[in-house]
Amino acid sequence: MEFEIIKENEIEETRLMIERACRQSSLVDFYPEETVDGIIKSLNYDSIKHRASWTHFYVLKLNNKIIGCGAIGPYWNSLTESCLFTIFVDPAYQGKGYGRKIIENLEKDEYGLRAKTIYVHSAISAIPFYKKCGYKHKNNNLNFQDGHFELEKPFNK
Repeated sequence: MEFEIIKENEIEETRLMIERACRQSSLVDFYPEETVDGIIKSLNYDSIKHRASWTHFYVLKLNNKIIGCGAIGPYWNSLTESCLFTIFVDPAYQGKGYGRKIIENLEKDEYGLRAKTIYVHSAISAIPFYKKCGYKHKNNNLNFQDGHFELEKPFNK
């Protein structure tokens, strides 16, 4: 198992893994098909490439196959707040601790280490996972806004 910053020639493989994760995960249990289609459409080659240009976008590989991804970057250009993005694990590898490894890797990244708070915008299906990783609803706000829930994890630094 290894983490690497995504390379341009890995974007399409990563995009396909994200699509599998969206279509086969519990996301489909919570959202209508057209919403899932919209999420997949928004995570196209160009949007992944753009996100990788201003975040630290990692892929998780097992035997040279991309099985997960996640990115971390500044939260609205803050030097003390960061945000997690595009965290997905291939459905064949979900429930085996790889998601937690992605979060741990991102929190150890320079954007994670400098942050007093890390935020993540979560689909409803991922809230239990993020809570296991120590995230809670931002400002105790349980409202669904703009297609996601906002979660946060403060760090004592």
